[in-house]
Amino acid sequence: MAERVIPLVDQRSKVLQPPALLAAAPATGLLQDTLSRPLRDLRISVTDRCNFRCGYCMPKEVFDKHYRYLPHSDLLSFEEITRLARLFMAHGVRKIRLTGGEPLLRKDLENLVAQLAELRTLEGRVPDLTLTTNGSLLARKARALKAAGLRRVTVSLDSLQDDVFRRMNDVDFPVADVLAGIEAAQAVGLEHIKVNMVVKRGTNDHEIPAMARHFRGTGITLRFIEYMDVGATNGWRMDEVLPSAEVIARLQAELPLVPLAAQSAGETAKRWGYAGPDGRHDPRLGEVGVISSVTQAFCGDCNRARLSMEGRLYLCLFASQGWDLRSLLRGSAGDAQISAAIAHIWQGRGDRYSELRASLPPETGGGQRRIEMSYIGG
Repeated sequence: MAERVIPLVDQRSKVLQPPALLAAAPATGLLQDTLSRPLRDLRISVTDRCNFRCGYCMPKEVFDKHYRYLPHSDLLSFEEITRLARLFMAHGVRKIRLTGGEPLLRKDLENLVAQLAELRTLEGRVPDLTLTTNGSLLARKARALKAAGLRRVTVSLDSLQDDVFRRMNDVDFPVADVLAGIEAAQAVGLEHIKVNMVVKRGTNDHEIPAMARHFRGTGITLRFIEYMDVGATNGWRMDEVLPSAEVIARLQAELPLVPLAAQSAGETAKRWGYAGPDGRHDPRLGEVGVISSVTQAFCGDCNRARLSMEGRLYLCLFASQGWDLRSLLRGSAGDAQISAAIAHIWQGRGDRYSELRASLPPETGGGQRRIEMSYIGG
């Protein structure tokens, strides 16, 4: 087996300066990148901190007590985030996802949710406002988030076995508390709750059927995510990836499934519905999804932009550099100027790392290492 090497690289210094002086043009919502992909989904990281130390995201060997997190003054304020979100929505964004780190560690996050819930899409609708969390604080936060305007929540949960879960989060956190958070989210009326399981061969893949049986018929959608080569610190190896096709095959052996159509363009997960006795999808039993960014790249219709907690715009989950929008926010730039910069950056986007992965040369210590997932969210 290959040796696990964790390079110690701080990616936060890699920053691009956006153009400061561009001719302002009205945002039309028809913005497209070089591959004709529209801008529809904005993922906003609100903190670089997390209370878990999952090996595939924030390994304890790197993110230890000596790791230097960003000072609070470097983080975008809620008002700055809302201002940027409004400008992105004028370019066509309809969905906003709050991420981290662990977003619920950001104090008074419900106040940001309330501000974002006041925004409207070009069609005059409330944005699809959602949040991804490890669930550790969800039981105590769910009611306030729902009252503030949060519509949906996605919870990361990699195992139902307490010993496996404690080992994977590496801080000895009990799985029962995450399950309590999911129950609280359901109780307060958050819609379309999803549970994400990152599958690592030899670590938790034996739990695939058990996870499916646990959430089948509960109204919660379980999604299996291929272990990805995000960042530079998780020691990723291809032999630890369990292809989604194998995940579905294992499920089919015990729980018959039928393929379902995508619900929207740019959707990351392929949907499978549980079949009833007649062999057709039974909506009462629900569905599962698989996210296959390693074995079945979906770059072709990717419509997502990512905003870091300090205001850097990233155009791909596997990016190595981000554009500094905070300098415009805290400088003298007006809304029209910032909007023009966003348009200029997106129109130059050609990222499709997952499609090119197999043809790219192996990275070396001196190469362009990708940003950490904990910095820009998943």
